[in-house]
Amino acid sequence: MQRLQNHYGSPECSLDYNEPWQLLFATILSAQCTDARVNMITEKLYKKYPKLEDVAAASVEEFEQDIKSAGFYHMKAVHIIECANQLIREYKGELPSDIDELTSLSGVGRKTANVVRTHIFHIPSVVVDTHVKRISGRLGFTNETEPEKIEQDLMKRVPKAQWSDINLQFITLGREICKSQHPACEMCFLADICRYKKAADKGKEKQSKKKNNA
Repeated sequence: MQRLQNHYGSPECSLDYNEPWQLLFATILSAQCTDARVNMITEKLYKKYPKLEDVAAASVEEFEQDIKSAGFYHMKAVHIIECANQLIREYKGELPSDIDELTSLSGVGRKTANVVRTHIFHIPSVVVDTHVKRISGRLGFTNETEPEKIEQDLMKRVPKAQWSDINLQFITLGREICKSQHPACEMCFLADICRYKKAADKGKEKQSKKKNNA
């Protein structure tokens, strides 16, 4: 944990937003889409729909075109518009901080809910995205594959004060070094304690011995 803290410090959220609901919708858009792409979309989107009420009143067809480059645009449009209406109808336009209330909103799972809890309400939370899932497994924090179980394992093994930081630290590590395909293990400051690296090295040794014995 200390190495991650020393290397990355406390990274900032990479999604752009001014209002809490804007972060919520940006996070919904970020599923299977890069944060950079989402920021390009929301820069125009939030100028066109500056208020939550504007999003709630949007037509699905038009909203789809506004977010088309995010992928899965039909489902995302349906979820975001319905979510906007739920927030107005049930919470007077305010975001709830409770995890169960957040996940009751259209299109909001635990990952999205925990992003909101972390950055809007400053509640220590573990966000399990594809990078966190991959790296927590490679480093030996968990053997689980289901996001909620991974979240529970990380909450047990990581000090609560570091929950929010470790999300973005793992994400940054995953984007820069510990990539899904061809991770740059030789550049990694955690290579000496990484079980993935150790397993990869053993595999190379076995292959080398086979070649030498052939």
